[in-house]
Amino acid sequence: MSSESVTTVPNAFAARREICEAGRRIYQRAFVAANDGNISARLSEDRILCTPTGVSKGFISEEMLAICDLDGAQVSGPMKISSEIRMHLEAYKLRSDIAAVVHAHPPTATGFAVAGLDLTECVLPEVIVLLGGIPLAPYGTPGGPDIFEPMRELVEQYDAVLMANHGAVTLGKHVMDAHFKMETVEHFARIALVARQLGATNTLGEGHVQELLDLRTRFGIVGRPGCQMPSSTGADAAGTGTDELVAQITRQVLQQLQGGN
Repeated sequence: MSSESVTTVPNAFAARREICEAGRRIYQRAFVAANDGNISARLSEDRILCTPTGVSKGFISEEMLAICDLDGAQVSGPMKISSEIRMHLEAYKLRSDIAAVVHAHPPTATGFAVAGLDLTECVLPEVIVLLGGIPLAPYGTPGGPDIFEPMRELVEQYDAVLMANHGAVTLGKHVMDAHFKMETVEHFARIALVARQLGATNTLGEGHVQELLDLRTRFGIVGRPGCQMPSSTGADAAGTGTDELVAQITRQVLQQLQGGN
């Protein structure tokens, strides 16, 4: 990759603050427990800022953060980097358009992963526009090179991936972008679980889904696969009100793309 083709965070100081803030948020939301999870940001073509091992993400401070190269060699920082940083490094090598990675274990989404279920149905408009779907990668042993290989093909296409029997990983243009996507993953999983418990999941019909996919072009979102289309090509399951739906999602997506919470 040439340096011009690599997306990096615009400000290294801001990246440090965002990593600590994202760590605090995922801990407070119980997306991680104890010392679980890891967060990173690409500072340059060959420098990655990352969380160290053995520290709760809810209590991490800027001076604890480390920097490594794309081969995983630590170049600065007082504490040892996590062994799972290799998953982040492989994602950066594969995706020149991302500058941040968040890995966590949000309980409901991880429950889907443990059950062997993905989150790819065409259900929530925000998910369809921003993420397409959230597929499930086969299991890979944590802490080594094997963890990424089952994910490789999916990470190349998607910004959010469930990891079988492990958790989830999200990719973004900056740390909070990746963090917000992790929030979306867990939010979608909770809604999907409730719908299943109630006994019905109404997927959006082909017409509504296509309109939402068309919004991607307007927002400059390209290269992401769509959600799993319903088998029926009949009337939209969501009924009428398409214009109102599209207008609402346009406002919500614009807010998220602009960094709103």
